[in-house]
Amino acid sequence: MTHGVTGHTHRGAVTPEVADRVAEAMQALATPSRVLILAQLREGSRSVSELIAAVGMQQSAVSHQLRLLRDIGLVVGERRGRSVVYSLYDDHVASLIDQAVGHVEHLQLGAAGRSAGRAAS
Repeated sequence: MTHGVTGHTHRGAVTPEVADRVAEAMQALATPSRVLILAQLREGSRSVSELIAAVGMQQSAVSHQLRLLRDIGLVVGERRGRSVVYSLYDDHVASLIDQAVGHVEHLQLGAAGRSAGRAAS
């Protein structure tokens, strides 16, 4: 059974090296704080202080998460005066976030539909 998969392009076999890199990128989504930071950056570039205010975390925690996200190539930082402004590495990262959020919403709708179907029985 497919669940509304459209526009999927087959990209070839996944090598062990590619699997390692994909797992590393997906690991960034394994922590809610990193997902929140990436979601903020999906909306546009932000300074550390703007991210702190938006996600409600301490400066040291935001800086730590940004360093990790930068090290795995999901965000980039650009020095502007005394601060560093962060943004997503490219549109692929925004698509990754959009796809993950869309998948979760799809699962929630499916669960709600199954519950409604049982209630109607």
